[in-house]
Amino acid sequence: MKVELVRVNNAFHFEATGAANVKIDIDGSTDIGGNNLGARPMEMLLMGLAGCSAIDVILILNKQRQVIDDLRLSVEGEREAIEGTQQSPFRKIHVTYHFKGNLDAAKVKRAIELSMEKYCSATAQFRPTTHITHSFEIEA
Repeated sequence: MKVELVRVNNAFHFEATGAANVKIDIDGSTDIGGNNLGARPMEMLLMGLAGCSAIDVILILNKQRQVIDDLRLSVEGEREAIEGTQQSPFRKIHVTYHFKGNLDAAKVKRAIELSMEKYCSATAQFRPTTHITHSFEIEA
């Protein structure tokens, strides 16, 4: 896997491109001189986790002939500063899956568990240092 990062302006705005050749804007906060022209790098980590798990869950539920009318994920991360550094990695992450459709709750629960415990590589990346929890709701 390879990505490319190109600086767009003389501040902190970058364009990232991956294998699909889709450009993603990244920027720093205005607190450090950024212009809010893209996602923050730490936000992108949470977005990656959400995307990875959402894809898994959809694939699993599709195989079980569950029809998803809509799916939205909310991800909240708590960071903790490492003493003596500027680093503050995520220590707790909670993912909430918001489904719409006539779905079997037991199948949804199992699909999420499989994603979190067996399939999602982003979850595996966080797991050694971050406590990840999840919940879901289904709106008919």
